[in-house]
Amino acid sequence: MEKFLKPHIERPGILDPKAGDPEGYVTNDGMWAAIPFIGKNKGFAIIHNGKHVGEFKTYKQSVDFIKKQVKIQKKQTSTHEEFL
Repeated sequence: MEKFLKPHIERPGILDPKAGDPEGYVTNDGMWAAIPFIGKNKGFAIIHNGKHVGEFKTYKQSVDFIKKQVKIQKKQTSTHEEFL
């Protein structure tokens, strides 16, 4: 049996689910992410389920938006499940 080797990632903090990481933010389930980008303006792009859904100037704004959306989705899911 061979020893498993982890792949090399140049910027490992970019997908770290730990809040407070200035290189990006990812929810534990991996459905939401805030990743830094440099376009017309510097900021963070919000990615949900592989699609770009928004942009914010600061890390805090992007994490707050993601947490709010996760909370909204949980409410909608629980209400739907109660109906069934």
